[in-house]
Amino acid sequence: MDAALVRARTVSPASFLRLALASCTMLFLVVASGAFVRLTGSGLGCENWPRCGDTPFPEQGYHAFVEFGNRLVALAGILLALGTWLAARRVDGLSRGARLAALGAFLAAVAQIPLGGITVLLELHPLAVMAHFLLGLSVLGLAVVVAVEAWGRSGGLAAPVGPAALRRAVSALGLPACVALVVTGAVATASGPHPGADAGVRRLGLEIADTVYVHVRAAAAFGLGVLLVGWLLRRERRRYPGLAALWGALVGVLAVQAVLGEVQYRTALPWGLVLVHVALAAAIWALSLAFVLVLWRPPRRLARQ
Repeated sequence: MDAALVRARTVSPASFLRLALASCTMLFLVVASGAFVRLTGSGLGCENWPRCGDTPFPEQGYHAFVEFGNRLVALAGILLALGTWLAARRVDGLSRGARLAALGAFLAAVAQIPLGGITVLLELHPLAVMAHFLLGLSVLGLAVVVAVEAWGRSGGLAAPVGPAALRRAVSALGLPACVALVVTGAVATASGPHPGADAGVRRLGLEIADTVYVHVRAAAAFGLGVLLVGWLLRRERRRYPGLAALWGALVGVLAVQAVLGEVQYRTALPWGLVLVHVALAAAIWALSLAFVLVLWRPPRRLARQ
C-alpha cells in the first residue's frame, strides 16, 4: 500500500486523545441529562415511543421537549462513541484492550436506546430506570478506559505506581466499593420522591431513610478507603505529581458530595440538588476508574519529567 495512503488513514495519538476526551464529556452529559429528565418529571413526556406523541418530534409541552432533548444528547453521545471506535482502529500502537473498550462503549451506548424504550413502556418502573442509569455509567466507564489509554499512547507511559500488591488490592477492593456506592445511591434515589413523572409511577417500596442509611455507610467506607490509598501512596507524590492531583480531585469531589448529600436529605431532596448529586456521582465513578487505571499504566505526563 502506498505510504501516503497509509498516513492518510492513520489517526495520530494526539487527535485520538482529543476525540476520546470529547466522547467522555458527551457520555457524562448523557448521564446528567437523563437525570434531568427524571428529576423534572419528564420521563413520560414523549408518548408512543420511539415517536413523541403523533410525530417524531415534540410539538408542544415542557416535558416533551425535555425528554426529546435527552434523546438528542444521547444521539450525540452515540455518534461520538462510534467515531472514537472507528478512530481507535486507525491509531498505531493502541492496545487491543482500548479498541475493545471503544467498541464496547459504542455498543452499550446503542443498547441505551431499546432500554430507554422499555423503561417508557414499563411506565418508569424503578428497576428499569436504575438499569438505564447504571448502563449509562458503564458506557462512561468504558469511555474513561479508552481516554486513559489514549493519554498514555499520546505521551508515552511511565513505570507502574507503587507495589504490585497495592495496585491489585486497590483494583480488587476499590472499584467494587465504588460500584456499591453508586448502586446504593441509585436505590436511594429510586426510593425517593422523584419517580420521573408527575403521578402514577411505582416506587421500590423501600423506606428512603433505610436506603439512605445503607448508602451513607457505603459512602463512608469508600471515602475512608480513598484516604487510606492516598496515605499508602504518599511516598509516590514527588515521583507522580499528576497522580497526586488526580487523587486530590477525587477527594475534593467526595467531600463536596458528602456535604451536598447531607444538605439535600435535610431539605427534603429538592430536585436541583439531587441533579448535582447524580452528576457528581458520575464524576466520582469516572475519577475512581481513571485513578485505578493510571496506577497500572500511568501516562508519562503524570510523572515528574
